[in-house]
Amino acid sequence: MSDASAPPTSALSVLMVASEAQPYAKTGGLADVTGALAAALARLGHAVTMVMPRYRVVDAAGRGGRRLPLTMGGRAFEVGLVEVPHGPRERVVLVECDELYDREGLYGAGGQDHPDNAVRFGVLSRAALEYAVGLESPPSIVHAHDWQTGLVPVLLRTRYSADPVWRRIPSLFTIHNLAYQGVFPAETLSALDLGSELLSIDGLEFWNQVSFLKGGINFADTLTTVSPAYAREIRTPEYGEGLEGLLVHRQQVLTGILNGIDTDTWNPWTDPYLPAPFSAADLGGKRFAKRAVLTRYGLPDDATAMARPLIGMVSRLVGQKGLDLVWEGRGALAAMDAAFVVLGSGERRYEEMWRDLAAAHPTRIGVRVGFDEGLAHLIEGGADLFLMPSRFEPCGLNQMYSMRYGTVPVVRATGGLDDTVRPFDPDTGAGTGFTFHEYRSSAMLVALEAALALYARPARWRALQQAGMRQDFSWDASAAAYVHEYRKVIDRRREADGERGE
Repeated sequence: MSDASAPPTSALSVLMVASEAQPYAKTGGLADVTGALAAALARLGHAVTMVMPRYRVVDAAGRGGRRLPLTMGGRAFEVGLVEVPHGPRERVVLVECDELYDREGLYGAGGQDHPDNAVRFGVLSRAALEYAVGLESPPSIVHAHDWQTGLVPVLLRTRYSADPVWRRIPSLFTIHNLAYQGVFPAETLSALDLGSELLSIDGLEFWNQVSFLKGGINFADTLTTVSPAYAREIRTPEYGEGLEGLLVHRQQVLTGILNGIDTDTWNPWTDPYLPAPFSAADLGGKRFAKRAVLTRYGLPDDATAMARPLIGMVSRLVGQKGLDLVWEGRGALAAMDAAFVVLGSGERRYEEMWRDLAAAHPTRIGVRVGFDEGLAHLIEGGADLFLMPSRFEPCGLNQMYSMRYGTVPVVRATGGLDDTVRPFDPDTGAGTGFTFHEYRSSAMLVALEAALALYARPARWRALQQAGMRQDFSWDASAAAYVHEYRKVIDRRREADGERGE
């Protein structure tokens, strides 16, 4: 009898490098994606090693582990590598260096980036590859995520290119958000032990500075981003952030793979943060979550308030998220027969905007500045609608969480929002949410008014909720798509080195 837990004979070994991952450290959706993808790949039978920094906030057993002498830019760093097993095919390696990671904030504090972020994530990239070099068997592929790990593909094709083993190992670089590029002064190259020849159009040069993201795009063997629509959008001037020409140049190796969600963590039937379970077949528990949200925010929770639609937002409070549309339409939003609850942090002007709106409308608008995982789950469970008017959205996870929780999304049709939310058709009743295309406050308001009008028709509203709850946004299909890309690029790299493919 075969062992069902044994990996398939064609199992891959994936070295994944990321700046954050659940359940260790999180500032946003990147951590959700990296943590869930690693677990999904392991479930498919592949071996996954995730390398990330040991920040101050990381709560994991063990310190010290293997010591790694690492010198970069003339500086010696005391680096430790702590292995944390997650099962027979998944482990996390925490890169320990107190002078770089034992501080407030993953990327910055007090609204400012840490000034040595280039070195912090340069050390992460070097440490990840040095860890792998020390393994008995090399990985099948190296998968790096976003600008913080953009140097991983660069190092593979420069520092490690003379090694005949490492020369055959391909890299895949995932762009989660093109707007964050890791741009530093040109002299940073010397602090990273990178040659001046990389300050070129085919290297890391970006307007006479160094871009980690551009390095990843230029040097990786293949590229992915987090939704098919975003893969198309970033090749245009409107969304390309100055890199659209390079992305058009590399479009033959650029693929959009829609992120999944962790359907065990985000499950309204088993969610420990909800006061009562519910499902598509029995939505009764959703009312308990709604009352709990109103109570947490100090909003009225009497019968009138409970009958009124509750609109939720859980978001980074930054311009990308369409908050200028909210500000422009604030009068019309406040006049709607609806209540709003907001959770998030970001730019001070948007934090103050929401605080001011809550102060002006204390019975209709509630705001919590910061992040609270439990409250985020409660809002997804208790809100009737979820607003995402993003200027751009590479993938977005909250619209998928919302649909799973019977919370109808109202979104701008861009990137992953366009890929996942099917607009409601009033003639047929088909769809899973409400969308608008023009980036205008008036378009957002029209979509919200249409949603509120349907909310007043309980039977049709319930059918829309249930349609969203029936969608499958699990990681299984997405992880399988990544494995397909891994195998393609592994074969391509072997052919490039004159080897015969499998």
